[in-house]
Amino acid sequence: MYVRHLQVGQFRSWESADLALTPGPTVLVGRNGQGKTNLVEAVGYLATLSSHRVSSDAPLVRHGATQAVVRAALRRDERELLVEVEINPGRANRVRVNRAPLPRPREVLGLVKTVLFAPEDLALVRGDPAERRRFLDDLLVSRTPRLAGVRSDYDRVLKQRNALLKTARLARGNALATLDVWDGHLTELGGQLLAARLRLVADLAPFVADAYAGVAGPGADRAALGYSSTVPLAGTGEPVDPDRLLPGDGELAAALREQVAERRTDEVDRGVTLVGPHRDDLVLHLGPAPAKGYASHGESWSFALAVKLACFALLRAEGDDPILVLDDVFAELDTGRRSALAEVAAGAEQTLITAAVAEDVPAALRGTRVEVADGRATVLSADTPRPIEVPSD
Repeated sequence: MYVRHLQVGQFRSWESADLALTPGPTVLVGRNGQGKTNLVEAVGYLATLSSHRVSSDAPLVRHGATQAVVRAALRRDERELLVEVEINPGRANRVRVNRAPLPRPREVLGLVKTVLFAPEDLALVRGDPAERRRFLDDLLVSRTPRLAGVRSDYDRVLKQRNALLKTARLARGNALATLDVWDGHLTELGGQLLAARLRLVADLAPFVADAYAGVAGPGADRAALGYSSTVPLAGTGEPVDPDRLLPGDGELAAALREQVAERRTDEVDRGVTLVGPHRDDLVLHLGPAPAKGYASHGESWSFALAVKLACFALLRAEGDDPILVLDDVFAELDTGRRSALAEVAAGAEQTLITAAVAEDVPAALRGTRVEVADGRATVLSADTPRPIEVPSD
């Protein structure tokens, strides 16, 4: 799949932008602050309904506007797909596919697949567990879109249960009886989410090991993944064993239920849910030690890059060729890491690259260049495909 044409309106710094794109590598070049990252962020939003830079939709809408629009014509083999998202902070977003509105915005998830590598991804190695949980769940949804509903329902139940726990100390009788009902919802959904995460970590781990070896070179420590959970059955953080038989949804839900019962008193005292996938972590191992706290700056960059290359390889192995988005990363990488990334990027169906200086991008990836300056994005090379067909209301 590739984006044939991208339009944005009132998105970030852009009042409007209309950009024809082609398969293969495209480099968006411009000084910092000109809006090149905003354009690839719009493509990523179509894939995840979220931004890799901010946690809410409000900053995505241009100052003074009430709504932003992202519209893209996408090609998959000989078929074309038109996807449009209206971003409405404080109100429900709206999504249309081939001019038809979707009942729920999350139904668009899975139609567009992207793998993004950006400087912010260093947080996968050095950041808080929340960064790694978000990474896992976004990849889960890209791989299996129906899990978007499971994740959304789990978050809703968790919010309701936390609200109930905050009042349980003052009204123990009725509150605790109601809490049992929410426990059932939490453990059922949590079991499904845990099972999916464990399967993903097991499937991703070999790709991470291979990618890290390629990026870091001969003699480097081996990279591995582990899963650390508040439910011991789900993992204690040790590197995954590819031969291990993974527990299923039901087993994990039962184990989660036991942990919830065991921590009930602590949860009531503290007014918060202490057990569940929302408290877990993806553990990155480098040789005998966790990467966080032990990896050097260069090793951390290599690991972050390896994780994203592994995501690309996993999705491709499963039959998808995701759009690869490289946001201002080549200036941060040394020659070896640039070469490893360029080799993968050159083979992707479409790679979108941003750079302040064109010379930072390896020569093999400079096929199409888009100059971004003064509120305009101008294609300097490559054939221009036909314009996007804008759906009428």
